[in-house]
Amino acid sequence: MIEEGEHLLLVSEDREYFVKAGEGKFSTDRGMIDLGALAGMNPGDEVRTHLDVPFRVLRPRPTDFFVHAKRSGAPMLPKDIGIVIAYTGMNHEDRVLDAGTGSGVAAIYFGNIAREVKTYEVRPEFAKLAAKNVENARLKNVEVVAADMLEATGEFDVVHLDLTITPAHVEHAFSLLRPGGYLACYTPFLEHTFVALDAATPLFRDVHCYECMERELTRSARGTRPSTRVAHSGYVTIARK
Repeated sequence: MIEEGEHLLLVSEDREYFVKAGEGKFSTDRGMIDLGALAGMNPGDEVRTHLDVPFRVLRPRPTDFFVHAKRSGAPMLPKDIGIVIAYTGMNHEDRVLDAGTGSGVAAIYFGNIAREVKTYEVRPEFAKLAAKNVENARLKNVEVVAADMLEATGEFDVVHLDLTITPAHVEHAFSLLRPGGYLACYTPFLEHTFVALDAATPLFRDVHCYECMERELTRSARGTRPSTRVAHSGYVTIARK
């Protein structure tokens, strides 16, 4: 059952809105929606605007937070987050350290998989926004820390870095990882990627770097062809202790 204060998706054939169940009205070009009526419903139920236009009520998934969450900058794309999850074997037993939180999108993805996520963001205003997004995602196992990851302590199965990489970040990540654990570094530029590779190679026993090129197909009455969107986003360096 949907609770008051819970964030939801309202979906129609050609509209999608991210709202919070509770007091007030939500205005759309298809009419007003009573947000108070959402509490007590179940996912999949239908709510209608005052103009009798139906919307399906859904609980959001991590993909929806990538689209709708408030941002402090450009988050990692799902394809790159997927590489981190796949190549580290992230699972429900893992403790994950994430650094360079930004809006918290990667931490939200990780929090839906791992046992525990501790995510570090050095900019307090970004950490505050990320904490709100994590709260909206209803994740109790994700902790946002407004500090430099170089201050982090403890033992982790996966360390993920999405920040301006220095050798000190890689060395500290190595010290935090359990034997057999993985470091994943996301770097948008080759120069930063070389720092990650050069710092990781002497420390870790297995180091690889990947670039995932994504090309979406678009289909119209004229025909089907690849999207003209830019396929490159960044590089992911995976290193195992």
